[in-house]
Amino acid sequence: MEPGTGTFSEEQFREACAELQRPALSGAAWELLEETQGISVYRLLDQVDSHPLLSSWRRIPSNPSPTGLYEYKFIGTLRAPPDLLVDICMDLGYIRRQIPQVTEAYETECNGETVTYMKMEFPFFVSSRDCVYVKQRRELDFRGRKIQVVLAKGTSLPQFPERPGFIRVSQCQVKLAVESAGHNRSKVFIYCFVNPGGWIPSWLINLLVKNGIPGFLADLENACLRYQRRT
Repeated sequence: MEPGTGTFSEEQFREACAELQRPALSGAAWELLEETQGISVYRLLDQVDSHPLLSSWRRIPSNPSPTGLYEYKFIGTLRAPPDLLVDICMDLGYIRRQIPQVTEAYETECNGETVTYMKMEFPFFVSSRDCVYVKQRRELDFRGRKIQVVLAKGTSLPQFPERPGFIRVSQCQVKLAVESAGHNRSKVFIYCFVNPGGWIPSWLINLLVKNGIPGFLADLENACLRYQRRT
């Protein structure tokens, strides 16, 4: 796909590069949640109506109400080379093998873009969910520095109707920008916002995310080590 075409614009890719070099934390109530394993984690309470600028990247227009959830930014370094981190993010088969809740995942071409469908099934009282999203990877020369960027967000297409018994996760947005920070290390910027939908209280989701962040970062580094050995 040529730069500047499709779901994501050239500006959105360059914005991710700019945040890798200087994260945008001013002008909004971003709070430092924790510092762990070389990563600073910031969060911002989702209050859509308070944002003066709403780009196509930030929110899905069909649901403008605040969710009570948080947006997150991860800034720091990880023990993995940039290409490997991005390869893992793009390798749907590997993601499916590492996350047991993912019981179905595939990619298909729709309107000239690669669209991913993922189904997640949970035990006990948590409803199963599915998600349809688009993602794109690019390598940019930004101010003389080589930066890898992945952008992803949920989408709605008639080719993927909602399934009975599944909650469709429509609000999910992720951006990842990485560059080399020396031997087998990467400087990383990650932005993410996911609303799982359904009737799970926002306070419970926020608590689970907060408690799960250290494990997520450790799993990501370990995944790179296992992936590197496997390949």
